[in-house]
Amino acid sequence: MNNETTNEEIQDNSEEEAKQFAELVKAVQHNGFVALRQHFEDVQGQVLNQELYGPVFVYKVKDESGSDYVCGFFLRELIANFQAGNEEATEWMASFFYELMKTEGGKPLPQPPASEDDAKALIDKVLIPHCIKSVEDEFPEEKVHAGLAWNEELKGPVFETGFPAISDGNNVCAFSLHLLYTHLLINRDPAELLLRGLYKIREEHGMD
Repeated sequence: MNNETTNEEIQDNSEEEAKQFAELVKAVQHNGFVALRQHFEDVQGQVLNQELYGPVFVYKVKDESGSDYVCGFFLRELIANFQAGNEEATEWMASFFYELMKTEGGKPLPQPPASEDDAKALIDKVLIPHCIKSVEDEFPEEKVHAGLAWNEELKGPVFETGFPAISDGNNVCAFSLHLLYTHLLINRDPAELLLRGLYKIREEHGMD
């Protein structure tokens, strides 16, 4: 019996996996259309490939005045929400667009920075101040740590936030700066990740 794996078998396997993945992406995009069309008449979409995070599903909807609102979603989060239940996924997806519609006249995706200097300016002048303000505004009566740190595992910068008053156990959460930056570029509020992490810490310590 021959246990050797041939190059042809490896190629066949990788081609089959690529085919299955393409079908998964197509199915997820379709589910997104179905969910959003329960709330909005005009829904368009495309799939962008993000180097670090894989497919990003970008949808565009119109409000009653005909203005366009655009928002992106990651494959993993869409799958998790669709598995949780169609109704919950429908409400969850639509909620981002209703939030965007608070800005009159439409909300297209931000123009990607044209250079490293532009990207750094966006991070320093928009992303970080927004995250710090959101965290401090959410917990006005508590001292909250918020700022940049270096993560050895990721070998890169993270935004770290937490409660210094908690001395026993985990008191901080951190997210890759690049992930928060990517959220900003797909019209998602990066501070939402931080607040979710902080509330999880509070829950773990019985603070709420």
